[in-house]
Amino acid sequence: MNTKPIKLATAALLLALRAVAQPDTVSVMREVDIEEVRVARSRIQKEVIPVQLLEGQQLKRLSVHSVADAVRYFSGVQIKDYGGIGGLKTVNVRSLGSHHVGVFYDGIELGNAQNGVVDLGRFSLDNMEAVSMYNGQKSAIFQPAKDYASASALYLQARTPRFDEGKRSRLSVGMTVGSFDTYNPSLLWEQRIGQRVSNSVSAELMRTSGRYKFTYAKKDGYDTTAIRQNGDVLSMRAEAGLFGQMRRGEWRAKFYTYNSERGYPGASVREEPGKFKHQDRQWDNSMFVQATLRQQLGAAISMQVNAKYAYDYLHYVSDPRLDVTTMHVDNTYRQQETYLSVVGLFAPVDWWSASLAADYQYNVLDSDMANFVFPLRHSVLTAAATAFDFNRVKLQASLLHTYTHDIIRRQGAEAADDNSRFTPSVIASWRPFWSTDLNLRAFYKRVFRLPTFNDLYYTFIGNIRLKPEYTTQYNIGATYANTWKSSVLRRIELQLDAYYNQVEDKIIAMPTSNQFRWTMLNLGYVEIRGIDAAVQSGWHFGPVDMDLRLSYTFQRAADNTDPQSQWYGGQIPYIPWHSGSVIAAFNWGNWAMNYSFIYTGERYEAVANIPENYSQPWYTHDLSLSYSNLHLVGVDWRITLEANNILNQQYEVVQCYPMPGINFKLKLSATI
Repeated sequence: MNTKPIKLATAALLLALRAVAQPDTVSVMREVDIEEVRVARSRIQKEVIPVQLLEGQQLKRLSVHSVADAVRYFSGVQIKDYGGIGGLKTVNVRSLGSHHVGVFYDGIELGNAQNGVVDLGRFSLDNMEAVSMYNGQKSAIFQPAKDYASASALYLQARTPRFDEGKRSRLSVGMTVGSFDTYNPSLLWEQRIGQRVSNSVSAELMRTSGRYKFTYAKKDGYDTTAIRQNGDVLSMRAEAGLFGQMRRGEWRAKFYTYNSERGYPGASVREEPGKFKHQDRQWDNSMFVQATLRQQLGAAISMQVNAKYAYDYLHYVSDPRLDVTTMHVDNTYRQQETYLSVVGLFAPVDWWSASLAADYQYNVLDSDMANFVFPLRHSVLTAAATAFDFNRVKLQASLLHTYTHDIIRRQGAEAADDNSRFTPSVIASWRPFWSTDLNLRAFYKRVFRLPTFNDLYYTFIGNIRLKPEYTTQYNIGATYANTWKSSVLRRIELQLDAYYNQVEDKIIAMPTSNQFRWTMLNLGYVEIRGIDAAVQSGWHFGPVDMDLRLSYTFQRAADNTDPQSQWYGGQIPYIPWHSGSVIAAFNWGNWAMNYSFIYTGERYEAVANIPENYSQPWYTHDLSLSYSNLHLVGVDWRITLEANNILNQQYEVVQCYPMPGINFKLKLSATI
């Protein structure tokens, strides 16, 4: 047995327990009671950078299980969902591609050096306190260098322990049952250890057969029904956290593990109704331990330290004896990542601050593939940033330097060249009137994404001569907020942004003479023009309160790669011209009802914008009804009934990957 990952994890855990929290404020940190910290709902409108937020009860009421399901309600976002609970789920923001989205869990990025994609379907909302998405980067400068390195960022914030007055512990257990043989027990335990230290333990098990009916059209046009196969999932998530305060500082440490076995349903074959078998299987075993420390060192100086170690094991099997459309694959992959970040903030006056961040990351990938080159990568990121706050005018600027050095451990193989790149960003905000909460904002950002290990070194496919893929972002927008104390409309928050993005040297896979052998090339130039709009409001109708959120996106994402191509200027695949969502939440005493609607407009499923590749719009309606604060035998009970896709629409997010029709869930939770 290879004990090296265990030893490294143990060492990282010891490091994590010494140094640990994450800030999202630009000002010098003050000593505060962490239990009194709350995320203000109106905060969405106060950011210089466009940001969208779902948190607290609003997040809990959504008829969703994973993070991927929740972020569908954000404007400018497309989720690629490869069918059902077991399918891969990735996020694409403003048509820049999944590789340009940084995903951060409790302030530290979730990495995948192998393919650069984070599967959002594996992150449950059971222990999630807030999900926020930033275009460009966060508006704070007191952050690690990696926070500047993505074209957009998705932040997942786990729950921080909170206790009722006079209590030192809190235990919550839940059980969800639903369609497709779904069973999902969960547990959350929080304990106050001392005056300044608390801990939490969260765990859940999820099992589903993933079998659901769907309709499809045969080659002769006749509609028939089939059952989705090989979509079963058995997964387990567990995490433990320590939270502490100290004089003029705070810290936190987290251990996270995720294990699963799942089938990948694969693409349905429309022409022959007997060929829906797809027997690919995948086993995942992932863990990480991370820690954050925030400390104020003086009247004008603050420091933050982040540390992380992650280990990921993946075993993938595809057997052509069970599915003749695939090639034989039976490989395992092991990734290890070590990360350390130090950030310093200097804020001598209220109106000016500056920061310097230095990050080091080490990635290594091993596999039992034939002719594998066993790559490892050293990455050093350094960011300098400054911010000015003149009350009605706010300015920020940053410069990020990225250096990477790859090493190949297979004799005779060649590594990709080193990368050394500078990428800037500039942000501005202006409030024209003191008496009106209207803010105008703009930003410019240039960023690049490195080729992944798969892009560079995958056997028979990788290309070590690939150049980084660059994006340039321009954004102008406005926010407005107002509140009323005695009217039916109690508050309204508006944000509107127009943007123009350019993607250069886009990395794509091109087939060669063999359908199983592709190669990676820098081919592609895309121009994206779009508008994002979001409205959030609060209403009061006697005993009933209503929260209403509307979002809308228009995008024109043109493939301008080859002016000689007949498809030049066409809409890139899977990007709709129009999309939007509605969330309406009603509260009456202990009762709560939530209605949500998602619309994805017409789009094309391939580069060729022709009728054969045209995809009809799809939409879903979801409902949930819950009753909470039911006190029985000293326990607080909450019961929730969900009905999803209530019109039973048959639709596909990705071509030939049918999604579930109408389905139900019942959740019962108890809190002591």
